[in-house]
Amino acid sequence: MMKTDLRGEILEPGTEEYAAASGSLFASGSPAFVVRPGSVADVRAAVTFAASWKLKLSVRGGGHAFAGFGTNDGGIVVDLSRLAEVALTDKDRHIVRIGGGATWGQVATALAPHGLAISSGDTRSVGVGGLTLSGGIGWKVRKYGLALDSLVAAEVVTANGEFVRASDEENPELFWALRGGGGNFGVVTAFEFAAHPTTDVFHGRIAFPAAEAGAVLPGWADYMRTAPDELTSIASFANPFAGGAQAPVEVHVAFDGDDAARVARALDPIRRLGTVLDDNVARKAYGDVLVDGLVPPPGFRFVSRGAFVDKESVPDALRVLIELGASGRSPAIAVRSVGGAVSRVPGDATAYAHRQAELMVTTATVNQEQTETWERLGPYVNGAYANFLSSATAEDVTAIYPPETYRRLAAVKRQYDPDNLFAGNHNIQA
Repeated sequence: MMKTDLRGEILEPGTEEYAAASGSLFASGSPAFVVRPGSVADVRAAVTFAASWKLKLSVRGGGHAFAGFGTNDGGIVVDLSRLAEVALTDKDRHIVRIGGGATWGQVATALAPHGLAISSGDTRSVGVGGLTLSGGIGWKVRKYGLALDSLVAAEVVTANGEFVRASDEENPELFWALRGGGGNFGVVTAFEFAAHPTTDVFHGRIAFPAAEAGAVLPGWADYMRTAPDELTSIASFANPFAGGAQAPVEVHVAFDGDDAARVARALDPIRRLGTVLDDNVARKAYGDVLVDGLVPPPGFRFVSRGAFVDKESVPDALRVLIELGASGRSPAIAVRSVGGAVSRVPGDATAYAHRQAELMVTTATVNQEQTETWERLGPYVNGAYANFLSSATAEDVTAIYPPETYRRLAAVKRQYDPDNLFAGNHNIQA
């Protein structure tokens, strides 16, 4: 039945192609079929088939979900990699139509000749869909907001196989839910973004001794509170692969502009925070700032967790992180400065609910839980960013979506997916 209805590629167990496609980057799986649609009609047929036979359904864009949402056991995986076209459809308004299977590296490459860019994540191989539907925090976030803040429309196949368009004018409640509600509401086969004109950027890291973390990190956080929006920054430390407690404090920066004098003025306050061990900030094309995603070795389980810090909790959260980093038992720690354009969007404008956070803390380990770290951080952090979670518990969902946001999302879920076909995500219950 399935092969009759679909013109796209269908991979079944026992073939070399299936073996390569059955899992995602951070999870193995054994689905009954992996479908690579070549058209919207193929997507509709796959969704309808899964619903009719009550099969698990996973949707894969880039396959980078830490929680392994891009695969399953015994069900269907809809791999959107063949729907990856990137086209500038309106040169005057910089509207870009992007297939649901495209990656951000493909987008950056396609837009560079036009002098355009879209605020995205940090990684070339990450899918446009997964990143956008839950947020999109990257090197242009303080200037242009989240990836989802540039979204103007989406084309969606819903649980009943219907093909709909969502925007501020068409199905507006669905459009609200797609911007932060993850993959709960359908398969997004195409996105339309408003890109922005871009120049080269200045990007790199400024490294300080681990012993100076107590001065560098609070000073960095204080400065980023008033830094120009063009400057986005991440402070990382306690990297177990670079010395653990002795690993340098690395302040990674991206300045969205090519004026060297302005960049110097923006970065000098950071350079004065301590003893600079290394400074490799240089002018680059925006697309060259995006890095290739890490591929974990077989048998390694990547454990990632993150939460937000409001302004009043910044001193205490940093104090705990600095103590943990020096203990020798710490995960790798990264602290991202957000604010800027993100905070100027009304809190209820999208389903992404953490607009007023000043920092986002993320931790990472391999094959190791992080209980002590997060027990100590607990009083000073709140919420969670779905894209950096390697788990999908009920507690995670509660952290991602505050009560009012969740209630509104549940109403949209009841309308578009009442039987919860799209459950392979941080799941909203109708």
